[in-house]
Order: sequence, then structure tokens, then C-alpha cells
Amino acid sequence: MKKLLLLVNPHAGKGGFRNGMGDILLNFHNAGFSTTVTFTDRRGDAPRIAAQAAGEYDRIVCVGGDGTLGETVSGLMQVEHRPELGYIPMGTTNDCAATLGLSHDPLRAAYTAANGVTLPLDVGRLNGRGFFTYVAAFGAFTEVSYETPQDQKNTLGRLAYILDALRRLPNLTHRWTKVEYDSGVLEDDFIFGAVMNARSVAGVIRLGEDVGVSLSDGLFEVLLIRTPESVLQLGALVTDILANKFDSNYVTLLRSKNVRFTFREPVSWTADGEDGGRHLQVLCENIPRAVNMMVNPGK
Repeated sequence: MKKLLLLVNPHAGKGGFRNGMGDILLNFHNAGFSTTVTFTDRRGDAPRIAAQAAGEYDRIVCVGGDGTLGETVSGLMQVEHRPELGYIPMGTTNDCAATLGLSHDPLRAAYTAANGVTLPLDVGRLNGRGFFTYVAAFGAFTEVSYETPQDQKNTLGRLAYILDALRRLPNLTHRWTKVEYDSGVLEDDFIFGAVMNARSVAGVIRLGEDVGVSLSDGLFEVLLIRTPESVLQLGALVTDILANKFDSNYVTLLRSKNVRFTFREPVSWTADGEDGGRHLQVLCENIPRAVNMMVNPGK
């Protein structure tokens, strides 16, 4: 019998893991797995547990939000032989689930985790140390994901992010940034920059099918937003983003395997929705097809 570790973050979302856990475990049993369940208590538990368990299990399935998935991947990246990875999303925005085509219904997601097919997933490395699954970003609103209180996220869902973002609008700051990517160099004032391996970030930025995002091509999508000079320009910028216009006066979308950012003063970053620290320089490297992710057939 194959061995599966179910790694649960009990604090994610609204604690929905409590509902239907028996059916989820039966689902894994019917798929031929002997399942062990373990819980995280605090940030940093998931990487440690995943790294320690990697050699003992055929598959690790994490239950939680995108941060839990990112931490689990970070743990797996510390070992050479990585088990297959499943994901049952129970966070607030679940951008990774949307990108991977996973159901927000726990039992359906568990069925995919047990019976799906593997998708080789690119993983990002930040400054040679940390890892990220779907986004590393700086600038406007990047603090929202990890500074919005968890109880507000649980109660209000995406509305909590929007309300906190609106509160920060009067304090938008721009940063001179040098961006070195595979095909060239850009220098400008930006209010936001994101290195993405996803089709959705915070439920607001969505890259349509026409953009051609691939999670296994060894390339990041790099989204840069220039500083608007007036309220009217800010309105045009928001319109461009909501209309998925990523090559305008305000918004630029690039593709690159690696990308380096240089600033004149330390800038705060977020990685997979968690605090990524403050840096004068950031190098994001794409590690192609690093993790085998369980997805629905045909995804």
C-alpha cells in the first residue's frame, strides 16, 4: 500500500477541514493509500514536516491556503527526492488552486489529490535561499496579504483584502527600480512589481488564456506597474488591470527565466502571500519542473 501524508493547517480559511474529513480519508483509502494525518501549529512547521517526511511517503497532500502550499513546496525543495504533491485549498483567495484548476470543494480536491495526474510545476527561488510557488512581489498592496488579520480573512474572505487595500490608497509610494531580465533592462519608477507563475494573484490580477501562461515552461511572467502621475492616470491604470491590458502606458508584462531587481533603498517583498523581508536587491530564479503536482486530467 502506498503511503500518504495529509499535512493540515488548522488555521487556514474558516477551519473547513473539520467538515468531511472522514470522507476525505476514505477517498485516500479507496485510492490505495495508507494515510497519516499531521497538523501545523505555526508558520515554519510545514517546511520542516515536508522535508522530514519526503523520504517516507509516496505523496504529501497539504490542506490550507496558498501560504501552506508554498511552505510545503519550500520543504520539498530542501531534499533531492521529492514525493508527489497534492493540494486541498482552504484559504481565502486560493490563487494557486485557481491556476491549477483545483476545486474549492474539499472532497473534489481530495479526489484529484488521490486520483489525478502529475503536472511538473516550476518553482521560484528568491535570493538563493527562499522559495515561492506562484508569486514574489513588491509595492502597492503587497503588505495586505500578510498584514490583514486572519479573523478578518476568515469572516470577510476577499472583501477583507479589498477593504485593507483601499485603506492604503492614500499612502501609495513609488520606487526607482532597475529590472534586469533575459532580454534586456528596464529602469523606471514603479508602484508594483510581481514575478509570477500563476494566472491569478490576490483574486484581482488575472492573466487570461490569451496570455498563454504555462506553469512548466521554465519562465516567469513579470508584471510591472509604473507610477501614475495623477488621479486620472490612477483610474486609467485600474481600468487597464481590470481589463487585462498588460501592455499599456502603465502596465508591462515580460517573460523571463531569471529576473533581478535593484532599488535605492530596502523594499518590502511578499512571497506566496507571506512576508518576504526587505531587500536592496532581489534575484528571482526559475527552477523548471521542480515539483510534481496532482491536477485534474487534461489540465
